[in-house]
Amino acid sequence: MKTVRVDLKQRSYDIIIGHNILPEISGRLKQLNIGKDAVIITNKKIKGLLGGKIGALLKKSAITFRFETVPDSERSKSKEIAFRTIDKISKYARKKEVFIIALGGGVIGDLSGFIASIYKRGLPYIQIPTTLLAQIDSSIGGKVAIDLDYGKNLVGSFYQPAMVICDTSLLQTLPKTEIQSGLSEALKYGMIQDANLFAYIEKKWRDLTRLKTKPVEKVVYKCAAIKAKIVSLDEREKKGLRTILNFGHTVGHAIETAGGFKKYNHGKAVALGMLAAAKISADLKISQAPQLHERLKKILDKIKLPTQLSGVKPNAVFKALEFDKKFIRGKNRFVLPVKTGRVIIKTAIPEETIKESISWLMRK
Repeated sequence: MKTVRVDLKQRSYDIIIGHNILPEISGRLKQLNIGKDAVIITNKKIKGLLGGKIGALLKKSAITFRFETVPDSERSKSKEIAFRTIDKISKYARKKEVFIIALGGGVIGDLSGFIASIYKRGLPYIQIPTTLLAQIDSSIGGKVAIDLDYGKNLVGSFYQPAMVICDTSLLQTLPKTEIQSGLSEALKYGMIQDANLFAYIEKKWRDLTRLKTKPVEKVVYKCAAIKAKIVSLDEREKKGLRTILNFGHTVGHAIETAGGFKKYNHGKAVALGMLAAAKISADLKISQAPQLHERLKKILDKIKLPTQLSGVKPNAVFKALEFDKKFIRGKNRFVLPVKTGRVIIKTAIPEETIKESISWLMRK
């Protein structure tokens, strides 16, 4: 079991990483002292798979609890689901000091954190991510949000959890597509700050797709450590440091939105977004590594992540880009790779260059 610290003074917290560590966490929960009553937000499938295990942990910690289930899709990140869930929590928590546990992937984590941030002006919450993508990325850093019909994560805030528990044994029931999506986000970390991590994934991709314990723990730890360091230095993206975490997300989020949050899940959309950013970097002669986009494409192909955009109209992608919250004073902003382990932030990329990158994705 390893611990990574997110250092934010009085809002600091630990990310606990290991295989089959839930039985050992009860002491940590007691030390947090954030309440004796928990509301676990999850979906029916995860409740069926993991509800007993989480229940045993909470009983061992002398914490009473109830489950609130939400639909299993990106559509759960809506104002309707958020406020319906808040209404249910308010009836349970009327005379109790409750905290929230987010038990699920990125959608559950975002929704739960958003609810925790606004109900009673803020409740403590714990992240127990159950997908690889959530363990290495979305559960860490306090970005919580819901979607609007025309854009992803447009209503939200920064609200840090009290603790993040990354038990890699919870990943064993994941469908292959979720493992692939998590590795997409892991490749992002290699591209933005750790060339050795990128090379490790290139070497160990078979073991990682098969969820071999040691390689998975290593990748989760390395990604969590990178994100914790960046968040500790630039929690709210005021210094520009945290912005690099958006590599692949500008076009990626637009693809998700254009596909109605059904055609491509987050990890697959980010894979395409990273390729688009790498192509833009090559076209603008920013990349110092010849054919970096082809190297990225090669490992994405091995993991069986998409490298060609289909089933989405390019005009819908361009329209979704207009609502991207990462734009500054009306100018687009992209994170572009220089080489593995290093990226830069560029604003006001020519529209034709962006359109060409989308067209390139569609004809590959």
